[in-house]
Amino acid sequence: MQETWRWFGPADKIGLAEIRQTGARGIVNALHEIPYGEVWTVEAIRARQALIEANPALRLEWRVVESLPVHERIKLGDGDLEPLFETYRASLRNLAACGIETVCYNFMPLLDWTRTELAAPVAGGGTSLRFNIHEYAAFDVFMLERPGAAEEVSPDVLARAKTWFDASNAVGRDRLLAAIMAGLPGAYARYDVPGLREILKRYDGVTRDDVRAKFKRFLDAVIPTAEAAGIRLCVHPDDPPRPLFGLPRIVSNAEDIAFVLDAVPSPSNGLTLCSGSLGANPANDVPGIARRFADKIHFAHLRNVTKDADGSFEEADHLAGDTDMVALVRVLMAEERRRRAEGRADWQIPMRPDHGHELLFDIGRGTHPGYPVIGRMRGLAELRGVMAAVDALEGSPP
Repeated sequence: MQETWRWFGPADKIGLAEIRQTGARGIVNALHEIPYGEVWTVEAIRARQALIEANPALRLEWRVVESLPVHERIKLGDGDLEPLFETYRASLRNLAACGIETVCYNFMPLLDWTRTELAAPVAGGGTSLRFNIHEYAAFDVFMLERPGAAEEVSPDVLARAKTWFDASNAVGRDRLLAAIMAGLPGAYARYDVPGLREILKRYDGVTRDDVRAKFKRFLDAVIPTAEAAGIRLCVHPDDPPRPLFGLPRIVSNAEDIAFVLDAVPSPSNGLTLCSGSLGANPANDVPGIARRFADKIHFAHLRNVTKDADGSFEEADHLAGDTDMVALVRVLMAEERRRRAEGRADWQIPMRPDHGHELLFDIGRGTHPGYPVIGRMRGLAELRGVMAAVDALEGSPP
């Protein structure tokens, strides 16, 4: 698999030379500074490519876009969407003109990945990302005061949420809000509690089927352009794979993925296989999902989670969580061998080590939550070892 690394651009505290030291060569990047609904111009794309390739000794290349965001109005079906569709199509054409052919995106309403703790302690020191169901419920029921929220959690979780809320102060509640907002990259709007409460009203009465219909409309509008341009679009699963704050989530399991891929059949309508997002749902067999949709996997996020019985979960070591990472890597590498046997030039699947623990000199450095150097480099090294072992035991691609 192609080893890639997510970089958040010039504002990232991790430099390109550091990325090269991890062994990764492919950069996963986005133009986060461009507001939603505006075109990614050829000039802007090439400027970022020039920055990434400025030092030829590093031999780095922008391989994958993550993410080309879908405007919230598209998810809502709000107003005349054709100008927004054309903006998206123009950005795809411009990326293709610059030689970038893999574009990850998501269709999560309003919020991206969501956690309640950004610095949960791990054994021996260091921190991880964590989703505590009782803290989520405390925010939803007692801070956001969303109607019906209390009925969506068990009595035990609700009681623990009330205990947490009663014991918390303004600092603790602000920390929880900041954690929930942290999954949004730099250009995304952050909300305070009143602001989030107000923006959620736009989704009042919006059902799962409504969001599915809006998603199909989006795919109908952009997939033909992607296919003509040679772009591989790959949807990222919901993180976590469950409804949040009353918002429907529609890419959470194998059934959802099948709906998306079948909605507009095309080589350009594919999947970002995120083992951590899918792995947070106890019902998901992640290697099985990868096997079922192998031919549509255009990009892979490899990380692991450890789940609790109440619905909480924590980011684990890459090889130590609930997902059998060796089995998953075997599926992905078997698919690569199949593609190469077909004579495809694009047989390799780009992958990146996702969310790592904050360890050693990264502690207190202030990197983007979930994206320190050491934790991800450790994960990449472990995954590289798994890939080498699988290759040795099962044979190099023919």
